[in-house]
Amino acid sequence: MTRPVLVLNCGSSSLKYRVVDVTSGKALASGLAERIGQSSGRLTHHGADGAEEIFERPLPTTQRR
Repeated sequence: MTRPVLVLNCGSSSLKYRVVDVTSGKALASGLAERIGQSSGRLTHHGADGAEEIFERPLPTTQRR
């Protein structure tokens, strides 16, 4: 039995993700976090069944010093 793989694509103010079944190549879940660090962030998630969920809220960043 193989385990799913999490694939990330990170940008300066967004993050795309996908969970993939490596045996079939099928996406088990995917999504997009956008406007990271701004007061009006959005997370869009797509489940394996195709259902879409959208969350509108700030997506703050943390800064290391």
